[in-house]
Amino acid sequence: MKLAILSREKHNYSTKRLVEACKLRGHEVKVLNTLKFAIDLEEGDPDLYYNSKRIGHFDAVLPRIGTSVTYFGTAVVRQFQQMDVYCANSADGILNSRDKLRSFQILSKLHVGLPYTTFVKNKADVIPAIERIGGAPIVIKLLEGTQGIGVLLAHTMESATSIIELLQSQKQNILIQKFVAESKGKDIRAIVIGDQVVAAMRRVAQGQEFRSNVHRGGKTELVELSDEYKETAIRAAKILGLGIAGVDMLEGHDGPQIMEINSSPGLEGIEGCTKKDIAGAMIDYIAAQVDFPEIDIRQKLSLSKGFGVSEVYIPAESEYVGKTIVASGLKEKDVNVLTLHREGKVIPNPRGERELLAGDKLVCFGRLDSLRDLIPDKTQKRRRPKLKKLKKAPAPSVD
Repeated sequence: MKLAILSREKHNYSTKRLVEACKLRGHEVKVLNTLKFAIDLEEGDPDLYYNSKRIGHFDAVLPRIGTSVTYFGTAVVRQFQQMDVYCANSADGILNSRDKLRSFQILSKLHVGLPYTTFVKNKADVIPAIERIGGAPIVIKLLEGTQGIGVLLAHTMESATSIIELLQSQKQNILIQKFVAESKGKDIRAIVIGDQVVAAMRRVAQGQEFRSNVHRGGKTELVELSDEYKETAIRAAKILGLGIAGVDMLEGHDGPQIMEINSSPGLEGIEGCTKKDIAGAMIDYIAAQVDFPEIDIRQKLSLSKGFGVSEVYIPAESEYVGKTIVASGLKEKDVNVLTLHREGKVIPNPRGERELLAGDKLVCFGRLDSLRDLIPDKTQKRRRPKLKKLKKAPAPSVD
């Protein structure tokens, strides 16, 4: 395999470890400065130049793009994708993870644990927004901060409104987030590669610092994650479209709460803590994808005229509830069930005798007219009223 690592920091720990892991496995590797590319666009022939020379053949690309060059860096990754070069993280995946608001919007609909978060622009909306998430203390985050930079803890309503007003006056976009008190000063960093968590550590803040980032002086300790935390990390990375990710989670009373997802996780802290060859695991994953690439089945199959891929939701009143896939008659309608999604689990290529239940979601391939008949008419969703949290009444005093 010939791999290109997109990085402006050739001599930092992570880049050097990735190069070392490549060479140990007999792969050819080049570290290319992201900003030294030129993108050529011509009908039917997307191309790239590096240092003014047409780029040679690469089997795969591993993007390690800093936040300051996100726009140009993702454009380079997208160009490699147009040239049919495998990219460990897609341009869209990097953009999804880089913008905290965007990533939370995507995750919020898909039942992944998140701390209650709000985003406002109007000064008059600030106090109502803070009250909706439970009042002070709150966490205030810059949308594109990293390594704990631009993350502030406001202990009172007065300090919260002052900080927000100051940041907004400087044209900064910020998130207002519920403070998960039980997780104060600590979080979990899980490294997701493909469909596995290959390593995890707990980061613990020191002294009065509430941010646990290693760059802020936080200490690390080995942690064995439960299946719930592993599944949350893997699911979050996949939803955002990342093959390799560092997923940061808070340990809330209600389970894992996604804090941030990093498309270029650093390796020094977690390799030092876990003593695992994470760089090697990344290279092995990329090599496997080059040899046996995953196919975007929705895109490939939809190219067949009159056929396509669609998600079919089975509501409680559906005629299919209680029937097996065979008895449902889908096969006779030229509809094949590719996967079944049930209670957060994915069942690939489900057996014909499996019974369909209310709430199941099927990913099907078949005739478009048959698929349209399976999709229920859209109805206007009723918005559920927000339930106000009642304050506990004081316990009666005993004389």
